[in-house]
Amino acid sequence: MTASREIEHAAARWLARRDGEHWNERDQRRLDAWLDASVAHRVAFLRLDTAWQQSSRLQALGAGWRTGGVPPRGSWAAPRTGAIAMAGQRPSMGSRPRRPGRARVRMLAVAASLLVIVSLALGWHWYGATEQASWRTAIGELREVPLADGSVATLSSDSRIRVTWSRRERHVDLLRGEAFFVVAKDRTRPFVVSADARRVIAVGTRFAVRRDAADLRVVVTQGLVRLESDSRPDGPHQATTLLPAGSVAVASDGGVVVHSGTVQQAREYLDWRDGFVSFHDTPLATAVAEFNRYNQRKIVIADERIGAMRVGGNFRWSNTEAFVRLLTRGFPIKVTTHGDTVVLSHR
Repeated sequence: MTASREIEHAAARWLARRDGEHWNERDQRRLDAWLDASVAHRVAFLRLDTAWQQSSRLQALGAGWRTGGVPPRGSWAAPRTGAIAMAGQRPSMGSRPRRPGRARVRMLAVAASLLVIVSLALGWHWYGATEQASWRTAIGELREVPLADGSVATLSSDSRIRVTWSRRERHVDLLRGEAFFVVAKDRTRPFVVSADARRVIAVGTRFAVRRDAADLRVVVTQGLVRLESDSRPDGPHQATTLLPAGSVAVASDGGVVVHSGTVQQAREYLDWRDGFVSFHDTPLATAVAEFNRYNQRKIVIADERIGAMRVGGNFRWSNTEAFVRLLTRGFPIKVTTHGDTVVLSHR
């Protein structure tokens, strides 16, 4: 039996015991401990419990509940010999009922196990089914998205992701922009963020992935991630790169360049989550492109000499006016405004 199937059957047994008449506080504490031990445990139990309620606790198996609605907890009757009975069914006169408590729990366990099989057939099974969802942000919008496995994704401005959960893998397609991930640990199902031919793979860690035209930037602030790239027929071989916390990697057509620093230095690349952008001896053209990621009002560089100037500092990405004002004070730059466009030229 596979690990996922074992978890489902364990969840079925817990569900059966909880529905019995002898459930107590000690049992609840033990169930809580089992649920807290793994995200997979919680997901399996919640999914099965939902299916249990939706199927009216497998009323069709006994066809004996006639009062309408879902049978209340503890309403199951002791089974007849060789049969499953529900409340409202009488055992035959010649049968000798088993001890009620143990028989009821046993019957419930059988019914819950059958529900596992039914849920597999109907697509309720978490590990076997494939589930998809997508999220996006507008320009200037940040969004924190709780994911179904317990992970959290924070989308930067003008970004889009599509998630696909399956039995083998938690998969996120980064279709546009940048996202920061706090990954719930699950060694049985890796967390994969892909962008075209590149994949960033983790188990339980914190990292950000950003698309810049044909390039991909990965920033790791906790744990270890693996960067993989498919080799192009006309390009060099792309080796797998391991990135520990503090790493900033840029993957391009020419290969992967990794800067290894401190975690604090890596976090500076993620200041956008707090509303800031940071520059350290950065070409003005690069700084302007960063501001434009977050604002409808765009800055345009009209002179290549300006684009090569170096800037530094910490700025609010929502305050384009303050950034441009500082440029005119510290550099030979002239500003011309045309509607939502700010043009920078040499003076």
